[in-house]
Amino acid sequence: MGILNAGLARGTGGPVAATVLLFATGFAASLALALVTMARLPDLATLERIPPAQYTGGLIVGFYVVSITFIAPRFGIGNAILFAVTAQLIMAAVIDHFALAGAVARPLNVIRLVGLATVIAGVVLTQLSDRLSAPGR
Repeated sequence: MGILNAGLARGTGGPVAATVLLFATGFAASLALALVTMARLPDLATLERIPPAQYTGGLIVGFYVVSITFIAPRFGIGNAILFAVTAQLIMAAVIDHFALAGAVARPLNVIRLVGLATVIAGVVLTQLSDRLSAPGR
């Protein structure tokens, strides 16, 4: 998806324009699916009862799409996804440890910390491998 978004960004003039177009396309597809499946969409009163913090997922997804669209052509799609997954794993561990946003508490332990350190080491190694295997080295 990152490489498709990067291509869309080249065609539309940048990552923000590409993200707007991507979300408009996604909205149209979601609306068509809702119509075809006759899904019951919530009314305005239901939407007003949902705590505002529950809507932050849309902001996070928007930030993620803009970021990947910007980063992928510069660092390579594999590295961009590796960075994103690493950040998600670290944030998931923090959310679990502190039971944020209604998550079940799952304290960090040595095994989880070693796992996270291994993933971070993998990010470092992939970056070093690019530099060490460059022509002339």
